[in-house]
Amino acid sequence: MNIFQILSELEKVDPEVYERFDSRRRVFKHMTGLGKNIAATAVPLAFTAIFNKAYGQTSGAPSATDVLRFALRLEYLESYFYDMGLGQAGTTATAAQTTLRGKFSSQNLAALDKIRTDEANHVKLLSGALGSNTVAAPARTGVFDFTGGKGTNAGPFATVFTDAAIFLAVAQSLEDTGVRAYKGGAPYLMSADKTPSSVLETALNIHSVEARHAARLRTMRRAAATSTNPSSAAPGSNPSSSPKSWISGQDNGGASPMQTAPIYGAGTAPSYTPSSITFPAEDNVTQGGVNLQTALASLNFPASAFSEAFDEPLPVPTVLSIASTFTVTGSTFFS
Repeated sequence: MNIFQILSELEKVDPEVYERFDSRRRVFKHMTGLGKNIAATAVPLAFTAIFNKAYGQTSGAPSATDVLRFALRLEYLESYFYDMGLGQAGTTATAAQTTLRGKFSSQNLAALDKIRTDEANHVKLLSGALGSNTVAAPARTGVFDFTGGKGTNAGPFATVFTDAAIFLAVAQSLEDTGVRAYKGGAPYLMSADKTPSSVLETALNIHSVEARHAARLRTMRRAAATSTNPSSAAPGSNPSSSPKSWISGQDNGGASPMQTAPIYGAGTAPSYTPSSITFPAEDNVTQGGVNLQTALASLNFPASAFSEAFDEPLPVPTVLSIASTFTVTGSTFFS
């Protein structure tokens, strides 16, 4: 058993692993406290105790299956969004979908079609991984309302499938939610008993793809906001800013602050959450217990520079509440 190799591999999927152990030094202090002559056969048990301290769950915490089912629901939400706006791959687009598609440049449309394909593949992958525990595919109608109107199709994003700027705004909101949701679920996949490493790897791979989707969409929106036609900017954009492909602070509340601010705010930790896991807002400047803005004050970097360098997790209840913005009243899909 190579303990250093285990730590090295874990650090690849959880860069803050040493902070979860309190500190690198304390890990080995705990180990040496077991006695110099500890038997080799006892090392796995001792190491497990340390892991439990870092990733231990209390009663009621979600299992690996729970996390994957939760992720699959989000993927259905995203996949159906792109299908409804752009048309399902392999089918003939409706007149409305053709009109919307014509409002994007060929380069951006190709990127959106790629994102649509990715989301469909995520659904297939997670559903296959869950097997008999999969989530049944929701109906194409009567479940989601991407205008945010709870079934009226007249919500704050009423023109989502006719206005390219609003379509990108909602797409960004969904992808940003997915990125934080996957990061929030990762600790439970790490700590769940008998979770195959391939499951965690799959979830983290999807997380990275969702992040690339969000970056691409953000670039499209912010480029439009700084174009020669500022009126083409989507809600929440700042025409005076330079295009950025990452979240800055709390993103001014997102595409439509009244509805999307929670995507970038702090999450409330459920009762089952270990004390080592927190859910700060995206403008967080403290990492590993160190306030980076204070510690590096001599560099005169703005607070936004430190918040932009990291993404933050969101807990399941917060994500479900955000996702429910796009379901019809009475839907139990995200319950």
